[in-house]
Amino acid sequence: MTEPPVDIVFTKWLTRPHWRFSMLPLAEDEWGTWLWTPPGSTARRGSEPLQTFNHLNVKLITPDQWWTAIWNDSKRFDLYIDIVAPPAWLPTRVTMVDLDLDVIRLTSGEVVIDDEDEFAAHQVAYGYPESVIAKARHAADDIRDQIASGEEPFLEVGKAYMRQAARRAGSR
Repeated sequence: MTEPPVDIVFTKWLTRPHWRFSMLPLAEDEWGTWLWTPPGSTARRGSEPLQTFNHLNVKLITPDQWWTAIWNDSKRFDLYIDIVAPPAWLPTRVTMVDLDLDVIRLTSGEVVIDDEDEFAAHQVAYGYPESVIAKARHAADDIRDQIASGEEPFLEVGKAYMRQAARRAGSR
């Protein structure tokens, strides 16, 4: 029996719509819940038209952590970490508050923290509490350092799940 898709809902502080899309269950392990989408999957940002993504994606949602990761086979990056408030799960839905900062491993291997300006602006505009600011900043710096030093699941574990998702995509 096939498990139902998981509805992924990102908001901005506090309930402003951000991204919404569905992903297919892939696995669960010590890192968290792994989901995937084949090339041709769609997503919607806010009230914008649907966007189609022509690459394979694998997402890791970590329990009680201030980040979620997505691996893909795009030409710009292979790993993209959203800094988020810890996810809230229902059986087939997970919601996360996107806190602007992103840690990206470019295909060149360089690891960067993106959207620092957006993070600073939203602290004022949305009134982020000091504790949220500190936890988001710490998460971004910590994840950047983990990726740069080749820690798991950012090195081989994510690649293994990408291969597993590619096999599933090929059998569809």
